[in-house]
Amino acid sequence: MAEGNGSGKRRRKTLSDVAARAGVSAVTVSRALNRPEMVSEDLRERIRSAVEELAYIPNELASALASARTGRIGVIVPSLTNGVFGEYLRALHDVFLPAGFQVLVLNSGYVAGKEERAIATMLGQHPEAMIVTGIDQTKQARRMLAEAAIPVIQTMEVTDDPIDIVIGLSQEDAGYAATRHLIQLGHRHIGQMAVPLDSRARQRVKGYQRAMTEAGFEPFHVSMDAPSTFAYGAELIETMLTRWPKMTALFAGNDNLALGALFAVQRRGMKVPDDLSIVGFNDLEFAATSFPSLTTVATPRYKIGERAAAIVLEIIRGSGTRPKEHTIDLGFRLIRRESSEAPPTR
Repeated sequence: MAEGNGSGKRRRKTLSDVAARAGVSAVTVSRALNRPEMVSEDLRERIRSAVEELAYIPNELASALASARTGRIGVIVPSLTNGVFGEYLRALHDVFLPAGFQVLVLNSGYVAGKEERAIATMLGQHPEAMIVTGIDQTKQARRMLAEAAIPVIQTMEVTDDPIDIVIGLSQEDAGYAATRHLIQLGHRHIGQMAVPLDSRARQRVKGYQRAMTEAGFEPFHVSMDAPSTFAYGAELIETMLTRWPKMTALFAGNDNLALGALFAVQRRGMKVPDDLSIVGFNDLEFAATSFPSLTTVATPRYKIGERAAAIVLEIIRGSGTRPKEHTIDLGFRLIRRESSEAPPTR
């Protein structure tokens, strides 16, 4: 029969329960768990047995708060299903877990108010550092992070005004480079789609518009404020081809949209790149294996997470110093594959 408190409800075992089972004081149990070298081997074994019998889970937060070291890193991302954040989160875990840290992750769903609440919730867990996606936090969110007195790393973008440290790339320059690639191939009628229309997508659109304006070409942009999916890429390319039949090239705001557009174009009986060139963004795993393979802009997502984690560890467990440069631009790379070519002659 499960042990209870007389009311039929289970009660979490405490340090005092372990002490009573082992026949020692709570102070001795605490010492055995936190400083085992100060307790005899026989006593350690008695306490270990009591811990196992009671399935006792130490209240790590209480002891951590006493030392101001919780071993927790707070991470906020806008999506848990978007493949863009898989490598990023893997890098954070690859660095923090071997160093003995827990990585706590909350999803903001690309909603500013939800991100603000997630930041407040995470700060309530007393993390030793916060790593957040993007640079467009609300005024209140920025204030909470700035006053938390812990390292704060903003990622995926760059800015001259970070809360503390920012690591990423110029999304505008990357969007400009993708569009310039198509212009240099000879395209004049280049469309652009963005879903969702978050701060990073808006910067890519800005880069696209800059390249088109410089070339003297008419921009043609469509967007939706929704999660990025293959289906939306297919839906938007149908709209674009109907409204703008002269379009010979597409800069899709991300690889999911690009692949959805590719499928829809092929269902129409059109060929890529013979009838329509397509450029994606992010270089997700499928980009190299789609048919045709997808020209795209590779973003250093793993390196961003890895660098952010390394900087945090140096601040909170190493020398305590922050990097000289508080804005760290890791750049991007345009990868030309089979989906982009010179426009058809008409």
